[in-house]
Amino acid sequence: MAYLNSKPRTPEVCPVCGEDVPPKSLACPECGSDHNTGWKKDAYTYDGVDLPDDDEFNYDEFVEQEFGKGSASPKPAGIKTLWWVTAIVLLLAWILSLVY
Repeated sequence: MAYLNSKPRTPEVCPVCGEDVPPKSLACPECGSDHNTGWKKDAYTYDGVDLPDDDEFNYDEFVEQEFGKGSASPKPAGIKTLWWVTAIVLLLAWILSLVY
C-alpha cells in the first residue's frame, strides 16, 4: 500500500536534459525540472512573461526614460568641479613627489 504523504522519487538521470540528478534533489541542477512539473520538457514555457517583442523595443526611448534627456555628460553628475580640481592637484603632487 502506498503512503499518501510519500514524496516522489528523484530520478537518477533527468528525463528532460539527460544530466545526473543528485540523490534527494528537489530539482535538476541543469534544467530546473522538478517533481511539481513532472520532469516534463514542456513544463517551462515562457508565454506568460509579457516581454516586449524586439520590434517594439526602442533603446533610445528607454535610455531617455531611465536616465533623462542629455544624460551623457563627461563627468558623473554628483561630482562637483572643486573635487575634480582637487583630484588633479593631488595627482600632480604625487607625480612630483615620485620624480624628486
